Amino acid sequence: MPPVLPGVPLAERLRPRHIDEVVGQSHLLGAGKPLRVAFESRRPHSMILWGPPGVGKTTLARLMADAFGAHFIPISAVLGGVKDIRDAVTQAQAAAARGLRSIVFVDEVHRFNKAQQDAFLPHVESGLFVFVGATTENPSFEVNSALLSRARVYVLNPVDAAALSDIFDRALASLTAEQGGGASDPGRPSSEPALLAAPIPVFESTARERLIAWADGDARRLLNAIELVVDTAQSQGEQRIDEATLERTLSQSLRRFDNAGDAFYDQISALHKSVRGSHPDASLYWLVRMLDGGADPRYLARRLVRMAIEDIGLADPRALRLSLDASEVYERLGSPEGELALAQAVLYLACAAKSNAGYNAYNQAREFVARQGSDPVPVHLRNAPTRLMKELGYGHAYRYAHDEPNAYAAGETYMPDGITEPDFYRPTDRGLEGRIAEKLAWLRRLDREPRD
Repeated sequence: MPPVLPGVPLAERLRPRHIDEVVGQSHLLGAGKPLRVAFESRRPHSMILWGPPGVGKTTLARLMADAFGAHFIPISAVLGGVKDIRDAVTQAQAAAARGLRSIVFVDEVHRFNKAQQDAFLPHVESGLFVFVGATTENPSFEVNSALLSRARVYVLNPVDAAALSDIFDRALASLTAEQGGGASDPGRPSSEPALLAAPIPVFESTARERLIAWADGDARRLLNAIELVVDTAQSQGEQRIDEATLERTLSQSLRRFDNAGDAFYDQISALHKSVRGSHPDASLYWLVRMLDGGADPRYLARRLVRMAIEDIGLADPRALRLSLDASEVYERLGSPEGELALAQAVLYLACAAKSNAGYNAYNQAREFVARQGSDPVPVHLRNAPTRLMKELGYGHAYRYAHDEPNAYAAGETYMPDGITEPDFYRPTDRGLEGRIAEKLAWLRRLDREPRD
């Protein structure tokens, strides 16, 4: 590896060069875990690395190429396009001619559209290269099913506080070693001697803890902040770094992202459960917390729609429409104005009557259909657009509900023959669903009354 050039960010200088140097992700890299096995077996496979920023997705892809002796071809989906995909194929073909395998790494793969993602499929299937995609978005929504079916999905977790503390120590050791012109560890090249003129300032424990919390599981954010704070303190001749130093140096960023290091998925869970628990203040807090931490408002809008369906349902059908309206408003106005629509939707969902009866009914119906199979439609319910069908009895004895008293054909059956009437939907007594329950109870009573 060539010497690190001046001006290269600390996060890049400290990028692991071996799998054993990777901090965190023990559920994937520990003994016997899937990625560790892949490294040790030297049998690469296509994969999607899904996780928040700064947890090592790019690092793992680079380490795979080194471990497998493969040609590494990076593509940024943010900046790239079809031309970059064609160039990657050409590079992989040239490498194959030299007897080398290739790994094509697509960062932010969710930014590619369907056609661009589909362009990888024939080459993944032919074995021309191993495809590794990195994404911060749920691949179930953002990656084409065809590509997803050909790759394993590995979920990377935010780097926990203990691991960030270890990275903090490594960063200070590296800066100190570079200050003296030596290497921070055996075999790792140093930067140019005397890059930093003044001694490395000492971090007070409170400042260290706050910076780790501010990093919010993002190792790259932590390293960039350490480098900025140290450089600023040195330029001002400060020998100690306290919380006041952090406030001056990181300013708005420190306040914006000071979210105690909680994982992204824990926060969306807290938002969902606060809405379900009918607590508007907590719901608004978690929404703003996630927006403030950089969560995609479109993702949050999708989650609000899900909450309206799953936890409110027919107890207040307006919740679904309002959630969809809020999503549309955000698309039209963008940030920050559109975020107010999301906030209003969250407050409404939290205050709305709650019912999961529709959600439960749907799941029960799915299970029932999967077990029951394909029973024929009863003859009296079949469509009869032709004379032959009418002669066969299609639609015969069907009772048109609008011609019946109360527009209800009491006692009529609509399930396949031989199937007992199920009881999927059990409305609650909350909100509009209470009135629905009363009507259904009345209709059942009509079913039980004798008919002429």
